[in-house]
Amino acid sequence: MATELTAAQLRAYDGSDPSKPIYVAIRGKVYDVSAGRGFYGPGGDYALFAGREASRALAKMSKESGDVSGDLSGLTEKELGVLADWETKFQAKYPVVARLAA
Repeated sequence: MATELTAAQLRAYDGSDPSKPIYVAIRGKVYDVSAGRGFYGPGGDYALFAGREASRALAKMSKESGDVSGDLSGLTEKELGVLADWETKFQAKYPVVARLAA
């Protein structure tokens, strides 16, 4: 996993271009979620997360655009546990293709 993407570069993988894969970042790891295009592609239930760092939103079980970020400050232990569960699911289902540049 030598590739590193900036947040701006990650936005290009939001599913709007069908010729590109769809990426979602969790805790700085970028996952190729193209296999879940129905969920993460345009019109999908989780399209808001496509091309973005979604850690905070996943931890809070939120679909509010303001929560779609990598900011983990102020999260409760329970929310961090929820995020860890999401991360485990992503690791089992989707390949990590890059790291998000800090």
